[in-house]
Amino acid sequence: MSPMAEFTASELECLKSVAFRAADVAREITLSYFRQPGLAADNKASAGFDPVTVADREAEIAIRNVILQARPDDAVLGEEHGEIAGTSGLTWVLDPIDGTRSFVAGTPTWGTLISLRDENGPILGLIDQPYVGERFFGGFGVAELHRHGTKTPLSVRTNRSIGQAIMLSTFPEVGTDVERAGFDEVRQHVQLTRYGTDCYGYALLAAGTVDLVIEAGLKAYDVQAPIAVVEAAGGFITNWQGNPVHEGGRVLAAASRELHGQALDILAKVPGP
Repeated sequence: MSPMAEFTASELECLKSVAFRAADVAREITLSYFRQPGLAADNKASAGFDPVTVADREAEIAIRNVILQARPDDAVLGEEHGEIAGTSGLTWVLDPIDGTRSFVAGTPTWGTLISLRDENGPILGLIDQPYVGERFFGGFGVAELHRHGTKTPLSVRTNRSIGQAIMLSTFPEVGTDVERAGFDEVRQHVQLTRYGTDCYGYALLAAGTVDLVIEAGLKAYDVQAPIAVVEAAGGFITNWQGNPVHEGGRVLAAASRELHGQALDILAKVPGP
């Protein structure tokens, strides 16, 4: 059953309002720490560097408080504070700061990710970039950018072949050596590749300025909001075998079905899930 069939118009507006209020409180907290001297980052990784800051933790608590007050029967899954069970069949999936490496470096490609999913996958999502004041929303047949009080539609661009495409990814190394090899094969076919975009890359895809985002090693909270935004804007997002990618892993997002298929033909040869 489609989300539009499950909810009344007033219920849809209520769900969107909850997501926006949660993003508002997270925005206030994250901006209070962004580019401030002395911000400490703990390392969550046993090898390498996977930072978390007080801003991540405080923002997620604030988001949870908004959601649980407004929607006490919904489940919540967040990167920093785990899972709370619910009874409604709906789960809010949260990443208070997607791109903490960028956050601690002072670059404005990080964002707050808030999504709502049912048993079939994400039905609502937003990518919020507080520093530049942009909020990308997708869900219930609507895709829109909210920026400084102005609301404009979001739509992918569909007139690019793979040879004309701009491709984004967060890390040049992408993932494992095998995954990097698959990514590099696609990279050889596109016109331009840029790195370091975090969740903002998916927002730019939905906004129609880039054509492909390819990543690996993602978690559910990294990808569920981007799925909702990209799909609402007319794009396509799956794993590297063309299957649903709601739980994360290897992600391929494309502006058109043709472009998605061209990249998929290359990436589907990569061994593994």
